[in-house]
Amino acid sequence: SAPGTSRGDYCMVTGPNIIHGSDSPESAAREIGIFFKPEELVDYTKDSNKWLYE
Repeated sequence: SAPGTSRGDYCMVTGPNIIHGSDSPESAAREIGIFFKPEELVDYTKDSNKWLYE
């Protein structure tokens, strides 16, 4: 990765990511479909949101 990026500056070993982040909502939707069936997805709101956000 390029210098100045988190991976470029702090990565000690190249290899698989421990955490993945999609680059767009469209990519996220496609990638979620790789691992989950539609019936396995649920909508939820974290209970702590009512104290953290107005």
